Amino acid sequence: MIFQKKFEKGNSYRMGVSFVIDYGLCFLCKEADYRIFLFVELISCKVKLKKEKEMKLLQKKEILLISLMLFSMFFGAGNLIFPPFLGYEAGEHVWIALLGFIISATGLPILGVIAIAKAGSFQTLAGRVHSSFAIIFPCIVYLFIGPGLGIPRAGSLAFEMGPGQLFPEAGSVVLLLYTAIFFSIVYWLSLSPSKLMGLFGKVLTPLLLCMIAIIFIKSMFTSVGSVKEPAGNYGQAPMFQGFLDGYLTMDALAALIFGIVIANALRAKGVKDDKGLAKYMSIAGIGAGLLLSIIYVILGYVGSISGSLGTFDNGAKVLAQVMTTLFGQGGLVLLGLIFTVACLCVSIGLVTSCSQFFTSVFPKVSYKVWAFILSFVSMVLANLGLTQILKVSVPILGFIYPVALTLIILGLFHKYIGKYVYVYSVTIGLVAVFSAIDILNKSVLMNKWTPLLKMLPFYTEGVGWIVPAFVGVCLGVIVSIAINKKK
Repeated sequence: MIFQKKFEKGNSYRMGVSFVIDYGLCFLCKEADYRIFLFVELISCKVKLKKEKEMKLLQKKEILLISLMLFSMFFGAGNLIFPPFLGYEAGEHVWIALLGFIISATGLPILGVIAIAKAGSFQTLAGRVHSSFAIIFPCIVYLFIGPGLGIPRAGSLAFEMGPGQLFPEAGSVVLLLYTAIFFSIVYWLSLSPSKLMGLFGKVLTPLLLCMIAIIFIKSMFTSVGSVKEPAGNYGQAPMFQGFLDGYLTMDALAALIFGIVIANALRAKGVKDDKGLAKYMSIAGIGAGLLLSIIYVILGYVGSISGSLGTFDNGAKVLAQVMTTLFGQGGLVLLGLIFTVACLCVSIGLVTSCSQFFTSVFPKVSYKVWAFILSFVSMVLANLGLTQILKVSVPILGFIYPVALTLIILGLFHKYIGKYVYVYSVTIGLVAVFSAIDILNKSVLMNKWTPLLKMLPFYTEGVGWIVPAFVGVCLGVIVSIAINKKK
């Protein structure tokens, strides 16, 4: 069939031209029956083209499910612990501190998702630095965010805030049984990535949100404690301190690795074109960020009213005390369920994203095998070597994080700096050198170089990499212009 062949080619421009030509043939042709046949076929193909375009438009419900899916993958144990402790420490300044926290803890991950959406994938974004960097850096990030830290820590924390909280005498055998069940569930649910949107959006995330809502509503109508005076930097610069606390959650790294899961979920829904993927990934990132912000406000408020309940050194203890005050011993059960669901969501997201990535890089090993390896290794580390691996992973993450943030920022401004081919390599190179020196100073040299490094603006605040990044961009532009002139 004339039009059918043209339609199957999928070239909109040529198809449009052929429509005009064939439409004219309808009236030039002498035989009336053939004119009618051509005209009907033309209308049929136009309808098919319209349907094809409509398939790329997601319904509001589907967009909501994608956003809930991304939220649940972001919202792990760390996200449960940080805001309550911020509320406890900030006291009377909790709201301004939360504003700073939300700007960084929510804003940076959203920017990360948008940067990945614009680039198309993590590897594409990293490939702007160098082709080798496009393989090496993502592999390092996936390894240390996944089995190197995030997944085993999630299993361990789920136990500590669940059975470990209820049964302090529980030994290593109970931990082994719990993590074996936990990671078996993670592996089983990770085997069907196409079903994750329904699993997260319709089951796990609503369950998690309902439990958090119960805490919030109960705290609004129950006298828990009083708000204390702000501690430390929360007294002088609460917003800036909140911003730094949000920055240190390192959630922007998760944005880089969860992009592949969101993109594949969108493709499963019929969104195939790059523009559509970028659009819906960005919307999902913003939606997840808004929901994270709301939950951070709730948890920050809960932490702020615990000022008179005692002295605490972390958010887990703040939450445990508040839950006991609100619900008695049953509060610890509810808290354990919240941590279990949150850690389960993050673990499934990490196993899925890491497995999909390593399958794309090393296709000879199947997705199911990668999912099993990651789940099993994470279970072993959660039982045997979490403390030791934290000693290795945390410094490496400290090195990775500034590099990743710099890459995200460059990706967001690619439209303006993309023509300067050396900006990415020079900037990332300088930031990597600075991060390596900083980690070496803290981990090996016992802070011997700290007085020298403190001369760098923003170093004391933990964001000293900003200056090397700015210098790198300027040098990259200059080098690019100079080399282009020589050519």
